[in-house]
Amino acid sequence: MIVCSCNVLSDGQVRACLNPGPGCPRTPAQVYACLGCSPKCGRCARTIRGILDRALADAHAACTTTCGTACTLKDLKEDVAA
Repeated sequence: MIVCSCNVLSDGQVRACLNPGPGCPRTPAQVYACLGCSPKCGRCARTIRGILDRALADAHAACTTTCGTACTLKDLKEDVAA
């Protein structure tokens, strides 16, 4: 599905740039940069934020208690929820 008609970005392209780790985009602006473009009208930012939120929740769900307090995804998930 196309989520950004200005840049013709699909939800698959957005998800593809969300690799786990410290370099993973955490904002719609970082997603645009990852994909080599910039926002035009901005109507897709909310949809991209939703994709980011779901990806973050899925990645954190994969964490186990062994990652404990060192898990950076836990901190990011709390920031997103706030």
